[in-house]
Amino acid sequence: MKKLYTLFILIALSLFCHPPVSQAQQGSSDSEIKDRIRAAEIAYLSQKLDLTPDEAQKFWPLYNQYTKEVEILIAERRKKNKMPQPNTPPADDKELGYERRMLDIKTHYSQEFQKVLPPAKAGVVFRSEREFRTQLIRTMKDRQARNMGGPGARRFRQ
Repeated sequence: MKKLYTLFILIALSLFCHPPVSQAQQGSSDSEIKDRIRAAEIAYLSQKLDLTPDEAQKFWPLYNQYTKEVEILIAERRKKNKMPQPNTPPADDKELGYERRMLDIKTHYSQEFQKVLPPAKAGVVFRSEREFRTQLIRTMKDRQARNMGGPGARRFRQ
């Protein structure tokens, strides 16, 4: 477990410890950042799931398909929330519809993951994904606090 956290911290630090000025100078784009986050997620899930080569060959295409469907749903949600439309259902009903669709996607892929992975590994996929996001958000908040001079920021003596 300690190795896992050390690995994650090293990956997160390498991804997010560039100061904003250097990112602007280097021309880092959103797609580069997304690619680096995706690489860290793959490393994290690979370590957590401990996939054999055969399992990995079957799992990753399926997982990529799952993430693509989730990203499409999230993009639709953002787009519709930005554009006010006449004669639309109340916000609560729309939100429930999105939650239902997300649950349908996860239910479908949970069954698909169980076809290509042993039950113990298939049951850990969504939890590991959630843990990764939680740690990613925590790392980003810590970095932002350091950059803004908030809690955890380095104090320089003058």
